[in-house]
Amino acid sequence: MGCTGSSLANGDEHKKKIRKPKPWKHSEPITRTQLLQMREEFWDTAPHYGGQKEIWDALHAAAEADLTLAQAIVDSAGVIIQSEDLTICYDERGAKYELPKYVLSEPKNLIKDN
Repeated sequence: MGCTGSSLANGDEHKKKIRKPKPWKHSEPITRTQLLQMREEFWDTAPHYGGQKEIWDALHAAAEADLTLAQAIVDSAGVIIQSEDLTICYDERGAKYELPKYVLSEPKNLIKDN
């Protein structure tokens, strides 16, 4: 049992609960194949924007998981969530990680592949 000023009492204050991103539209309708290609290109290049590869890997896994598992992944990796929809996160060293909505959810204007 900790007192009010202890780290145990205050340990979870900076942790935010993850939620699904708000519905959004891509600038033009895209197919699922195009969306998957955009996601693949982002994850292939993301580590080159800075930050730690391990954090990028955790964010990638979290982006593809259900909310409960995603929360466990970011918590265990020490990711600090700035935006509850995971679009802006930081690692414990202060490096910023920005995720586009298209890696986190599908747009409202997704069209069927031909």
